[in-house]
Amino acid sequence: MSEIATAAGGWFSQWHLLLSAAIVVAALAQRQLTRHRAESGPMLRNNLLFCLACFLASLLIHPLALLNLRQAASLLDELTTLSLGLLLIRICGLTAFRVLLPRLGFAPPAILEDILLVLTYIAWGMVRLRTAGLDLTGIVTTSAVITGLIAFSMQETLGNILGGLALQLDNSVRIGDWICIDDVRGQVMEVHWRHTDVCTTNGHLIVVPNSLMMKAKVDVYSRIEMPQFRRWIKFWVGDNIAPQDVINTVHKALREAQIDYVATNPPVECIDLDCRGGAIEYAVRYWLLDPRHDDGTDSRVRVHFYSALKRANYSLAHPCMDVNLVNPAGKAGLAQQEHELARRQKALRRVSLFAKLSDDEIAQIAASLRVAPFVKNDVMTKQGAVAHWLYLLVEGEADVWLENHEQRTHLATLKEGDVFGEMGLLTGAARSATVTARSDALCYRLDKEMFATILHQRPELANEFAHILSQRSQEQAALKIEHASEVGHEAHNYLSSIRKFFRLVH
Repeated sequence: MSEIATAAGGWFSQWHLLLSAAIVVAALAQRQLTRHRAESGPMLRNNLLFCLACFLASLLIHPLALLNLRQAASLLDELTTLSLGLLLIRICGLTAFRVLLPRLGFAPPAILEDILLVLTYIAWGMVRLRTAGLDLTGIVTTSAVITGLIAFSMQETLGNILGGLALQLDNSVRIGDWICIDDVRGQVMEVHWRHTDVCTTNGHLIVVPNSLMMKAKVDVYSRIEMPQFRRWIKFWVGDNIAPQDVINTVHKALREAQIDYVATNPPVECIDLDCRGGAIEYAVRYWLLDPRHDDGTDSRVRVHFYSALKRANYSLAHPCMDVNLVNPAGKAGLAQQEHELARRQKALRRVSLFAKLSDDEIAQIAASLRVAPFVKNDVMTKQGAVAHWLYLLVEGEADVWLENHEQRTHLATLKEGDVFGEMGLLTGAARSATVTARSDALCYRLDKEMFATILHQRPELANEFAHILSQRSQEQAALKIEHASEVGHEAHNYLSSIRKFFRLVH
């Protein structure tokens, strides 16, 4: 009895005192390193209270030994030693993972910290069992069978644990990333043993099993080093409005506006996606700077481009077949028709080719003109092609090119009010040059069939047109398009060509 009491009160108490002293030093060091964190105070208090409880429990070993309660004294001694060791491991592990390694530039995942601490706890427990004289050979043999049974019965749980470990070790999904998986969209808050916490923009905390994170396709659309990502907003406009007009209107409105959380570089863009059912589908694409403000920013972008479309008198359309009943005889319809007709007549009177035509003839031609829109870089006429019509440029600019063995030579730039293709209209000759749209352009097109009626009514106009074509030929010769001889002789040739082309009676 005296020997047990001496052992319990001597050796074990000294070992407990040493562990307690190490714990106090480690806890104070951790407190000093984490003094700026809010949780450092409660953590120090809890560690010291647990250490004090273990140390007080160790003081009961001596009285139990004196009472000849050897098993109780030995059990309390081992529990106290095990607890103090576990506490010392925890303090040292937290200090290493949460203080020292981050200061050295390493950011290990939380689940790795948990796994290493658990493995260290197990190793410490096995050391204490071995020290107590327990043979671990049988335990290891038995544990292999038990481990197999546990692994078979806890496949899903183990899959979640291994999935969480894999996610953090390969760094594919990080804390702070914005992800989309199935119908869940939000920010990763933490990766735990069994699940991953995802916080949505609506403030909902979604618990996603780690096994699902490993099996499903996870869209990591934003993270700290690349926070901005592109958003799409689709809308429909009727096909009676030229796509380039809609795109230019939306571009101008959104690129000039200062919209919160919308990146200026890359700039906002509007694209044409599809055409069907009497409408054209468009999409506004912009880069969002903060994923937390996705829906609100979409709303502000919609308001801006919708207002711009309304200012341009463009209406949104539904992606379906609509039946519109329009009364062309209404006041609005008549006013629009009269305005367009007056615009065409004004444009025709500026053309020297039609200078000798009467007002009625000008009105007749104006009514038969067709609208021909072009976008930038479109080929309006191709050198060598045969086309029996004329273009009157009313908006935008066009370039004239001479093509020779796959080489292009720029000859001139056409402005608003210029005409091209008159040779093809009056003589049926092939195009002598290629004309491309320098910018988005709008033309009126006059076809041979529409012009033939006037020439048959007034054949004498053919002579006037021949002289005009001769003069244009001389101008083109100066631009290296054609080489002409005397004006009088060429006018006679053009007159013959016009009469032949339109089958005029001599």
